[in-house]
Amino acid sequence: MAGKTESVDVAVPIRTAYNQWTQFEEFPRFMSGVKEVRQLGATMTHWTVEIGGVRREFDARITEQLPDERVAWTSTSGPKQGGVVTFHRLDPEHTRVTAQLEMEPEGLAEQVADKTGLVSHRVKSDLERFREFIEGLGQETGAWRGQVDRPNP
Repeated sequence: MAGKTESVDVAVPIRTAYNQWTQFEEFPRFMSGVKEVRQLGATMTHWTVEIGGVRREFDARITEQLPDERVAWTSTSGPKQGGVVTFHRLDPEHTRVTAQLEMEPEGLAEQVADKTGLVSHRVKSDLERFREFIEGLGQETGAWRGQVDRPNP
């Protein structure tokens, strides 16, 4: 599996950045290639994405969620992937958002996208668009403050 880690600093309080990130159905507004995210339950989502012209659908489960700290997930169907987004308070009005994505490229288009750095570039671009999105709004569009504890091994 290939791993990508990128960060962006946003000019909003940590609670605002975290709350917005829990609004998965808003992801297509700032994530390139994400066509739709449907919330199926408190910890399950269904994604429709397009990478290199290839459309994929998969389900993902939230494996850990700690308010104002982190959101972690893993796919349960479709392409094998997972990740974690962490939130670090820089000061009362600024937050560092770090995304770490692990994915196993499936098919030629995804392998080329991974090898050429397109995936890493996309993660960085998506974080920049998240910054523009949340700073432009100045407040979150919603929030889910529930906690999902990491499963015991």
